[in-house]
Amino acid sequence: MSEVAETMVRHFRQILIWPLQLMPLTQPVGSGAVMGRHWELMKELVAEGSPWQMRPSVFDMDPMAFQERHYREFVTFLPYVQRFLYGEGVAEAGGADSYGGSPLHVFRRHDICTVRMHYKDGTRQDFKVAHIDLYFFYDIDIVILAFEILADNVPLQRAQDTLFRFGRAFPAQWDEDKTAASCLPQVKWLDARGGVIAASDYDDKSKFLSHVGAFRAAPMANHWDALLRPLVLHHSTELGELRYRQIEYHRMPLMAYLAFDNPFDLSDEDFYRLGMVTRPSQGGDLPYTPKVFQEFEASCCYDRFWVPERRHDASSTRMMCDGHAFVLVGKYGHGFFSDPFTGALGQFRHQYFLLMMIAHFHKAALLIFSDRLAVALSRLQVGDVSSARRFKRGIRVLQEVFLRFTQRYWFSEISNQVVADQIFHMARRHLGTEALFAEVRESIHSMSQYLENDDLRRQADTVVRLTVVTILGLVGTTVTGFLGMNLFDLSHDASWLRVVYFMVAFIPISMLTFYSLLKSRMLSEFLDFMSDDHLDFADKLKIIGEGLRKRKQARNKL
Repeated sequence: MSEVAETMVRHFRQILIWPLQLMPLTQPVGSGAVMGRHWELMKELVAEGSPWQMRPSVFDMDPMAFQERHYREFVTFLPYVQRFLYGEGVAEAGGADSYGGSPLHVFRRHDICTVRMHYKDGTRQDFKVAHIDLYFFYDIDIVILAFEILADNVPLQRAQDTLFRFGRAFPAQWDEDKTAASCLPQVKWLDARGGVIAASDYDDKSKFLSHVGAFRAAPMANHWDALLRPLVLHHSTELGELRYRQIEYHRMPLMAYLAFDNPFDLSDEDFYRLGMVTRPSQGGDLPYTPKVFQEFEASCCYDRFWVPERRHDASSTRMMCDGHAFVLVGKYGHGFFSDPFTGALGQFRHQYFLLMMIAHFHKAALLIFSDRLAVALSRLQVGDVSSARRFKRGIRVLQEVFLRFTQRYWFSEISNQVVADQIFHMARRHLGTEALFAEVRESIHSMSQYLENDDLRRQADTVVRLTVVTILGLVGTTVTGFLGMNLFDLSHDASWLRVVYFMVAFIPISMLTFYSLLKSRMLSEFLDFMSDDHLDFADKLKIIGEGLRKRKQARNKL
């Protein structure tokens, strides 16, 4: 057995952070006035015996039971981030979603106690489940699954293999032996007694192929599908009001905590494989070049607490972040790294977890906005009045939701603590959320500008038409005024005769008004032409005659 394979991870933790898009509810729950009300329906399903239960906040407990780790987590963040994560105390009248209430609603599943993973070498490993949570966000159709597992004394290669293979929603392909590539041969959810709640089906190739052929979307592996219920996959025949679909990559973003007896013994390749979440070293692997390690250290490593030259416990903690993963490596048993309350372990599970969740939430929300803009534009049929009306309504709703997202959830600074702030910026840089936010904002602004210009054009066209009708209506006004000047004494005529006189004036005037309305665009152009001071009257008559001849020739051709 190689030296790398014998290196042990004394304490191992992995947290999956999986954002999913929730589909709009067909039957609005509660007020139904905004997006992101799925948690209310989830709360109703919980009452019907769902394995998920709504998790109370630490602020719902007795204030005297508030712990130091909760306090340290709270003060890590700036005030506007605190309001996003925790709310502002008791909400105003109107419920938990009104001003002052937390926009986060968390549900926790307690029945899954162990994850049993089978590996390609025929061995297996059991991991204890720390927690399984679903995070719903008010006003945004997103849910995030947070799944934390842990184990002690795990071989380094086994830990690398777990990080590489565990968080996969479905297989990307199958190997020649018909096993799912890059996936674990089998994953099982076990209850407290060791009973199997659900198991993976990565090798059921026909299931995945037929589903994509039928729905043009990949299905979830069986164990993930069972875990998320009562949420059901949108592109499927499953019945359910809470429907979701994948947002981006089938590999779930993750966090990892690895404690070693001596982290200085790890090689550059070990750090690269952990930080980039690649498969463990195999016999025929080509070696990485020094340039690869240099680029990795420059862009993905945060070495504020990592000084291998000193070989001191205080400088043995290394943080790595490439957007997809955040990995924390350090010395087992050292208080700075291993203390679950005040050390890096406690920060990993609380502060750093929230940092990464916010970063991935930002990207998921922006991708959803971008997708909905593209869908709205693709459904616009030029010339179809009803389609244009639906497009305007949809874009205005997206504008409102994006404005609320910007004010409630979007922030570029998250903490005034140096480490937390720099880790968050590192994650944002790799995820590209700043550029994505600018792109979405510009797209919404462009569509908004289009709608405003279209409204102004319609208003201007209406004004022109009404102006033309008014000008030509002067004729009718003159006629009726003429009749009202008492030039003819009709007071002694019979009533029916006066009605005839009125209709003789009313009918042609009405016809002239409606005709001028129908021809208002052409008449408007005619009026503009006649008011042109650069042409004398003879030239205008000549041009009018040519226009009439051309119109007559065009009618003759028809």
